[in-house]
Amino acid sequence: MKKTIRVVSILDAAKSYEYVDEKPIQGGVKDVYFSPDREYVVAFYRNPLDEGQKERIMRIVSTYLQNIQNGNSAEYFLNEIFRWPYDIVEKDRLTGIIVPVYHQKFFFAKGYVGSDTIQSEDKVGKWFTAPMFRNPQYPLRLDQSELGDWLSYFQIAINISRGVKKLHQMGLAHSDLSYNNILVDPVTKSACIIDIDGLVVPKLFPPEVIGTADFIAPEVLKTQHLSLKDPNRYLPDQKTDLHALAVLIYMYLLRRHPLRGGKIWDLDSEKDEMISMGEKALFVEHPNDPSNHVRTEHLRKWDAFWGDPQKIPYTITGPYLADLFRKTFIEGLHDPIRRPTANEWETALLKTVDLIQPCRNSDCTEKWYVFDNTSNPKCPFCGTPHQGTLPVLDLYFKFDDEVWKPENHRLMVYHNQYLFKWHVSRKVIRNENLTMQDKMPVGYFTFHQGKWVLVNQSLPGMKDITEQKEILPGSMVELTDGKKILLSAEEGGRLIYVTMANH
Repeated sequence: MKKTIRVVSILDAAKSYEYVDEKPIQGGVKDVYFSPDREYVVAFYRNPLDEGQKERIMRIVSTYLQNIQNGNSAEYFLNEIFRWPYDIVEKDRLTGIIVPVYHQKFFFAKGYVGSDTIQSEDKVGKWFTAPMFRNPQYPLRLDQSELGDWLSYFQIAINISRGVKKLHQMGLAHSDLSYNNILVDPVTKSACIIDIDGLVVPKLFPPEVIGTADFIAPEVLKTQHLSLKDPNRYLPDQKTDLHALAVLIYMYLLRRHPLRGGKIWDLDSEKDEMISMGEKALFVEHPNDPSNHVRTEHLRKWDAFWGDPQKIPYTITGPYLADLFRKTFIEGLHDPIRRPTANEWETALLKTVDLIQPCRNSDCTEKWYVFDNTSNPKCPFCGTPHQGTLPVLDLYFKFDDEVWKPENHRLMVYHNQYLFKWHVSRKVIRNENLTMQDKMPVGYFTFHQGKWVLVNQSLPGMKDITEQKEILPGSMVELTDGKKILLSAEEGGRLIYVTMANH
């Protein structure tokens, strides 16, 4: 019979936790034991912690946890985005943390095609950023049912951006953002940031690690030979988080690394790694310096499609994300202050989702693509052209009584697409604070009897400005070239201008 051990909270002696004393799961620095009901784990550090390390963890499980619990969208962040430790214990001079168990969706249900090798293992992000695991030629590819489609990874990136935004709002930095410390489920479009106990409290507790290879910011690698007390030494902070966040988003959407190109700086592999990812780091898609462009002859056959930026350039992610990739990997690569914030990434991702179109090819593995603003759009993944007309809706806001100004925000229409309150009004912000009522559709678009129409489900005050006609709830309006439709007459209400593409 397995032995159960009880440990007492350091913060509150009235609280205790049990774990099953069996062979632990071994992480990088901790040994992990399950509670008898498998609702939480007790993760013990293998080596004793000093007082500063203990104090940092105590703040994470008390002060910062309470900040989230008392803030907006606490349930979203604590149940969906983070696996936040909520207590600290001690046994035989070893410190342990109490962490909720991962949701079942973050474990593989099937694993490899033809093999169950990774069945029940954690869905860490590396499985979904490497193209070989989805290539039919690769002997250990993942089951298609667990891969999701391209749209899945936009929502995953949105969730990660919101998590990083929340940490930074609290004055924290993760310090080790990587696909090893984020669990994802493309089927439910979910993401969960883990290893929260390693958070950096800037100017108070120094980081314990410099990060994970592939995600360490260039300035950290460039100066890691310096003493920790040297003022020129760069350590992980919020700016280095923003580099790692951009790398993650690039890799989830494009399935290759933005800095690993064809340039070789030193024949010694370790030195070359330090230079190419540090002092001389260069974007593989740099428009003016081709020296680190990908050499296709070096790509493995199962990486050839995604690994070649000539076939799948970063610009297929649309104008908003392409702009942020340029700012991160060209302007901000060696100038941390110029890196886009997590909030900027979230906004760009949400605006890009409104540009997404379904691929007409039922066999297309990605299913969706971003409208590229051309007169004859086609899917970049399978080459299938869009068929039929395509309504493009530009959103306008009321600047004053007589002037409407464009918002630099478009909504691409497809059959049976919904219209939501965040499209209708500037007062409804599409973020983690949306209520269930806010998430209910207020209209939808459909191709009806050879015509594109907008059906008003519940909006009072919708009006066809071009025809000067009210569009009552339950009625519809045809979308034609040049049509102007007022979505709401209330303050903050938007107007849409219709352009018919792909005639």
